[in-house]
This record gives sequence, C-alpha cells and structure tokens, in this order.
Amino acid sequence: MDTLRLSLLQSDIVWEEKEANLARYKEQIESLAGKSDLVVLPETFSTGFSMQVPQLAEKNEGPTMQVIQSWASEYNIAICGSFIAASYSGHFFNRGFFITPKQDAFFYNKRHLFRMGEENKVFTVGNEYEIISYRGWNIRMIICYDLRFPVWIRNRNNEYDLLICTANWPSSRTNVWTTLLKARAIENQCYVCGVNRIGKDENGIFYQGSSLLTDYKGEIIWEGPVNRRILQTITINRDALIEFREKFPTWMDSDRFYLEI
Repeated sequence: MDTLRLSLLQSDIVWEEKEANLARYKEQIESLAGKSDLVVLPETFSTGFSMQVPQLAEKNEGPTMQVIQSWASEYNIAICGSFIAASYSGHFFNRGFFITPKQDAFFYNKRHLFRMGEENKVFTVGNEYEIISYRGWNIRMIICYDLRFPVWIRNRNNEYDLLICTANWPSSRTNVWTTLLKARAIENQCYVCGVNRIGKDENGIFYQGSSLLTDYKGEIIWEGPVNRRILQTITINRDALIEFREKFPTWMDSDRFYLEI
C-alpha cells in the first residue's frame, strides 16, 4: 500500500513498574483500533531506562511480549518499541520489537550502548539488523543512541522507506535529538519517526518528549509538544517518497563501504 497510518505515542514511564505501564498504554492503543496501522512507543516502554536488568529482563516469550502480541491481534495494529530482554544464553539486550497484527515478530538488539549511562556494563551489543516488510513498506528500527551513528544507519540502495527511532533522550540534548533525526532523513532519503518519553526518571534525568516525524527531505511533518503526553496519528505516502528519489537520486552517488560488525 502507498500510505501508512503512523501513530506516535509520547508518554511518561512508571519506573520499573511493568503492570502499571502496560495498563497505561492499553487504553491508548485500544483507541487506535481501525484508525492506525502502526504505533510506536518509547524505548524501554515498560520499565524506563533502568540498569536493574537481571530483575527486569524477560525473554521474547515472556508476559510483556505476550501482552503486546495480544494487543496487535485484537486491535489490528502493528506495535513497535523496546524492552529489557534476556536470552537463553544468559545475555541481556535492549531489544527493539515490531509485532504485526498477524503475529509476525521482528526483533532488533541495540547496537550502540550508552556508556555514559553505563548501559554497556549490563547489556550486550547487538550486531544484526533486519529490514521489516509491512503493508508494502520497508522499515528499519534503531534505538536511541544508535541515532548518532550514520554509518550503521546508512540506507544502502534505498533498502528502507521508514526509519523508526524509539528513545529515552534527555531534555538537555533535545537540540541534538531533533537535528540528528532530520539529518538521518536527508542523508537516507526516507521518512524518520522518533518517539521519545517525557517526565523524570529515578536517576533524576528529565525528558521533554519532542517526538518527531520528518519527511524524506528532513522537513518536519509533526513535532510532539514539550512535557505532554500525546498520541498523534499521521498518514505518510510512499508514492511521494519514490517520486522524490527518482527526481533527486543522491543515493546513486553514495559511497560504498564495508561495515565491520
């Protein structure tokens, strides 16, 4: 399909309280039934950016993903975000998820761990990514700090149409957040959706939201309000993207490189 109804859910997160967060998100996701194709949640939406990883981590088959899968099916909407995940080998990941209404499940382990928050001391680095095919769109998912690393995100031969960044990005670096989202859209000739949380976490860090949806030229389609919970749905058009790529094919002159993982 050439259009996609995309919903950005900018919200506070109750610290380390999964049930409270799931209850909070259920009401808003339920309201999207029949009105949206894809909803994007903030990074670590069910716990906040906590380093109490062994206590909070779940496997893909755990209760949090079971709830997400049930919502996707019941409300006929794809759901994207990240959670604290455990592998059967004993490793922990900040794991992105993309669950479709048909129960197709895609996962992405955060590649760049935020060392200033000591994320690298408790989580394992991800080393793979997947292009998600959904409703005729090719979608790539990244998580927060990944946004700073353009080589990792490079859109080779237009392999994706929409880049989703789910985040817990502090207010003190909001200008960096908005600048990088727009830059990634321009250099990759794609739509970019960044969803950030609001509120204050238990580490005393403030988040103002400023979630953002840009087009393939870096023009802002929608920007979330500061410090306010909001659910916004916008329809984006793939035909317009393809037409622009054909008229202004900078991707054909991009440098070729080998990425060592």
